[in-house]
Amino acid sequence: MPAKLSVNLNAIAMLRNRRDLPWPSVTGLGRIALAAGASGLTVHPRPDQRHVRFSDLPEIRALIDDEFPEAEFNIEGYPSDEFFDLCASAEPEQVTLVPDDPTQATSDHGWNFRENRELLVDVVAKYKAIGCRVSLFADGDGDAEAVKIAREVGADRIELYTGPYGGCYDDPQKAAIILEALGKTADAAFANGLDVNAGHDLTVANLPALLKRIPKLAETSIGHGLTADALEYGMAETVRRFRRACGQVV
Repeated sequence: MPAKLSVNLNAIAMLRNRRDLPWPSVTGLGRIALAAGASGLTVHPRPDQRHVRFSDLPEIRALIDDEFPEAEFNIEGYPSDEFFDLCASAEPEQVTLVPDDPTQATSDHGWNFRENRELLVDVVAKYKAIGCRVSLFADGDGDAEAVKIAREVGADRIELYTGPYGGCYDDPQKAAIILEALGKTADAAFANGLDVNAGHDLTVANLPALLKRIPKLAETSIGHGLTADALEYGMAETVRRFRRACGQVV
C-alpha cells in the first residue's frame, strides 16, 4: 500500500506564535489537510512551547475525534515526565520518541539504541500501556544491530531520520548514497518485524525515490517542506501533491 501522509503542524504553529494571534489557525489548517486526504496530523510540543503549544493538543484531538475519526494523531517528543502526561491526556494513536535536547532547533539525530537500551525498555512499555503505538526515531545509517535493539525494547516502528537525505537536494550522487543507507536500515527493520516511518526535509521532489527504495514505507511525517509549498499552492492542493508523491491515487 502507498505510504500514508501525516501533516506536521509545527511550522504553522511557529508562524502563528510570531504575533501571538489566533491566525494562522493550527486546527483550521489541520482540518483543511485532513479534508484533502491526509491520514493524520503530527505535532512536536517542545518544553518551551515555541512551536505547538500544550493547549493545542486537546483541540487537535477534538478535531480528529469529531470530524475525521479515521485519521491518526501522532505526537513526537523526548520521553520526559511532562511529555508523558501530555500524551496520557491527548491519547495519540502513535507516539514518536526522539532523543532531543530541549534546546535543539529541531530533531537532528536518532537514538543511540545501544546506550539507551534500558531507558527505552521502560519508556516504550510505559507508552504502550496507555494505548499508543510507539515509533522510535532512528538514524538511517544501515546499522542492522541498532534496529534489532529497537525491536527488542518493544517498539512497533522506527522513524527514519531523513534530514541528511533532504539536505542533498543539490547533490544527486550524495543523495543516492544516503538513500541506500536508509534503505538498508529499513530492510533490517522489516526483517525484525518493525514497520517503518520516515520524516524530516522530505519534499515532493525527493519522496518518489525514497518510496521506490522503500516501497513498504508505512508513513511519512512532513511539516517544513509541506508548509513552504502551502504558501505557494494552498494547503489542500499541497496535501494532494504530497499524497501523489507518496504513491497515492488522488
